[in-house]
Amino acid sequence: MFSYRHAFHAGNHADVLKHTVLISILQYLTQKETALTVLDTHAGAGLYRLDSEFSETSGEAVDGVQRLFDAKDLTPALQAYVDVIQSFNNGNSHKVYPGSPFIAQHLMSERDRDRLKLFELHPTDTRTLKANVAQLEAGRAIAVLQEDGFEGIKKFLPPPAKRALVLCDPSYELKTDYGRVLDMVDDSLKRFPTGVYAVWYPIIPRPEAHDLPRRLKTMAVKAGKSWLHATLTVKSSKLSGVAMGEKRPGLPASGMFVINPPFTLKAEMQKALPQMVELLAQDRNATQTLESGG
Repeated sequence: MFSYRHAFHAGNHADVLKHTVLISILQYLTQKETALTVLDTHAGAGLYRLDSEFSETSGEAVDGVQRLFDAKDLTPALQAYVDVIQSFNNGNSHKVYPGSPFIAQHLMSERDRDRLKLFELHPTDTRTLKANVAQLEAGRAIAVLQEDGFEGIKKFLPPPAKRALVLCDPSYELKTDYGRVLDMVDDSLKRFPTGVYAVWYPIIPRPEAHDLPRRLKTMAVKAGKSWLHATLTVKSSKLSGVAMGEKRPGLPASGMFVINPPFTLKAEMQKALPQMVELLAQDRNATQTLESGG
């Protein structure tokens, strides 16, 4: 239950996709004066060291965010992503990678009316998250809750100011996570139909992974809500050539499904996704897709 640690994967291509989408959404939502509540169902440790033993063991950031630091002529959405990551580092140093909680806090830091609710079950990551958040001296603006985010967000929906973003990005190590994501979104849409719901998921050879976006789309259409589905593939998912004892290939692709997306998100991702493919491709199978409706 407590085996997954995002520290091994911080800054990988999936984080580039997820956090580019997250930043685009938050930049739009924070344009309004009205208070915003952000709920992160699987917050992790909040901050990660790209020079840590965890990160260097996997090396995933090398083929992820680190490919973007020296890239030229980035699209606005990717440039915004790089700028946010760079804001956590000094000069040309790229050793710190902010997770979703700190990216959200960074974009909300000038707005004392906003609230950030962070859920994390892993005991070690919860302790680290609490220590990292304590340094911000944010008071009641940020709450760290060591509880099941799938269930925990229920008590905060609908939020007082009727504006909220829910980010849901479990590890999916447990196959039951796919069903729990669907149950959570279905319940949340009933509690708060106008919220923005952003779901990250891995694209892997597993039926549940392929069913998830299809079922989220059906859910959104049935509820009469707009939706956007973006995917990024950086390499083939085939495991050929992986012998006994060799390092298994990492995640080949991931997706973001957003219900009630900002109207600006589609145009931003139409520009950003092809550039992600260009910069993050690991073989000739790299590609992207973007669909929307409602």
